[in-house]
Amino acid sequence: MTPILKRAVRLCMLSIALPLFSVSANAADWPTDTVRLVVPYAPGGTTDVLSRKVADLLQKEIGTVVVENRPGAGSTMATGQLARGGRGADHNILMASPGHTIGPVLYKKLPYDPVKDFRFIRNVIEIPNVMVVPANSPYQNVEEFIKAAKDKEMTFSSAGVGSSIHMSGELFKTMTGTKMTHVPFRGSGEALPALLSGDVDVSFENMPTVLSHIKSGKLRALAVTSAEPSPYLPGVEPLSKLGADLGLADFVTTAWFGLIADDSMPDAAVERLQSALDKVIGDQGFQDFVAQIGGEVASQEGDAFRDYVVADVERWQGVAGQAELQ
Repeated sequence: MTPILKRAVRLCMLSIALPLFSVSANAADWPTDTVRLVVPYAPGGTTDVLSRKVADLLQKEIGTVVVENRPGAGSTMATGQLARGGRGADHNILMASPGHTIGPVLYKKLPYDPVKDFRFIRNVIEIPNVMVVPANSPYQNVEEFIKAAKDKEMTFSSAGVGSSIHMSGELFKTMTGTKMTHVPFRGSGEALPALLSGDVDVSFENMPTVLSHIKSGKLRALAVTSAEPSPYLPGVEPLSKLGADLGLADFVTTAWFGLIADDSMPDAAVERLQSALDKVIGDQGFQDFVAQIGGEVASQEGDAFRDYVVADVERWQGVAGQAELQ
């Protein structure tokens, strides 16, 4: 091989190796700025509490992580801002929840697609909702509540239009033929005082928001919304198990919480986040936290998480159809 040919081969091999080195270097270098973890609800609810726990542990792995609350329009306002990208887009992540998959079902003209416009980093936890009434409520069980709600108007609170809490209440109302008026708030942190004080009759809240109040006796759990009982609320049956006589045989709604980013986030950044989140989720402190709030650690990341979200959109489309919200 001539010297000129040898030099050409070396240059060719170098041109192939440099992009690979660049990707590896980018993965090691990211983040180069503060990471913003956006919470699309007001402080105090499940999404907010979980995000702050994740941020505390995540910054041990990748550096400074700042939590920003941007409530509004059932999480669609903050999600739309994320989808638009802009300055620092590759350092913005959002704690998505069922609002991400319910919003497009309820609002047909959103400026983003819930699947195509995002990178799906990792699902973090899954939880049931709980049908709860104030401690001074006269209703001791679901049957008593349904009977009363067929005769008089009841109110149910939620963390906002399009939340899993809202949709659970609408589905319950439709399936049981009860009279219930939705009272939305800007997050569970704002909705909870109204429930505790008895200003609203019932809620289908995320378990982490109400678990401690159930244990303290300030709230009464009538049922869980998952298909199976929760180990954290022994003796509290799923709505679907309470019998066809109540019209609830097919009632199942649950909530998930996972991190997403704008679709412009580089692969290297996504991979770095996934690796860091694996360590966060494996941390004993996080495992204890999840148990305390009555959740279960989720396992989907990347394409598997994306497929999970696609299926959730379809599920809520079915719920919205049953509740005649479309």
